Amino acid sequence: MPQALVNGVGLFYEEVGEGTPLVFVHEFAGDYRSWRPQVSFFARRYRTITFNARGYPPSEVPDDPGAYSQAQAAEDIRGLLDHLKIARAHVCGLSMGGYATLHFGLTYPARALSLTVAGCGYGSGAHQEQFRKDAAEVVRRLEAEGMEQVAETYTRGPARVQFLAKDPTGWQEFFSQFAAHSAKGHALTMRGVQLARPSVFDLEGRLERLEVPTLIITGDEDDPCLDPGVFMKRKIPSAGLLVIPNSGHTINLEEPDAFNRAVLDFLTAVEGGRWPKQRP
Repeated sequence: MPQALVNGVGLFYEEVGEGTPLVFVHEFAGDYRSWRPQVSFFARRYRTITFNARGYPPSEVPDDPGAYSQAQAAEDIRGLLDHLKIARAHVCGLSMGGYATLHFGLTYPARALSLTVAGCGYGSGAHQEQFRKDAAEVVRRLEAEGMEQVAETYTRGPARVQFLAKDPTGWQEFFSQFAAHSAKGHALTMRGVQLARPSVFDLEGRLERLEVPTLIITGDEDDPCLDPGVFMKRKIPSAGLLVIPNSGHTINLEEPDAFNRAVLDFLTAVEGGRWPKQRP
């Protein structure tokens, strides 16, 4: 079982395929297995790398709450690249992983060939107060009730039911994997990473200076991420925005064909020097 010692914490990872490195960063309710449709597709062309964040076994679950933060999530991507001796990589993240991908690009732009930021922005702007209340309640329930009870409601949220309706079998696998996660690791992650992370709208100045080619993807029924997605498109000079119709939050699993094709077209344009910056 391969593990990278990153910033003092062992992170489990998998590599499939050869070629230019492409790293996938999972969401709060997922893990490295959440990227199976992407690994199967992209490993034909890329060195695909998935990993479990700290707090997600078989990665280690540090007891120290201070070991979990938005900045640390970005540092873990950098540390994994260092461990694998990768100078630069394409990085693709969803939701919590989208935030980590965005912050990695803002902090280490020279290490990123491109950024795919999907389902990113929940907890920003008008949604911030409600997000913090909801996140605090998730922490309370994780500590009091455990993973399975939280999974029952978390995976049936207003931006998750689209996945359930379209692909009940895929949703059941997603649910079962989430329900088997570490309640302690998720509570620490929610408290340290999710609750304390900045709003996308607070990153305006940094976004305006980001020149790494960036693709933003969101589902049109993922309401909390729509306005942040448009904001990132307007502020990042090198950004393109794709809105997938009739889709919720878990878009890489809900619409894998559309997601994979869009990301492949993006990577092909970047590698061919054909991904433009916004015109004045």
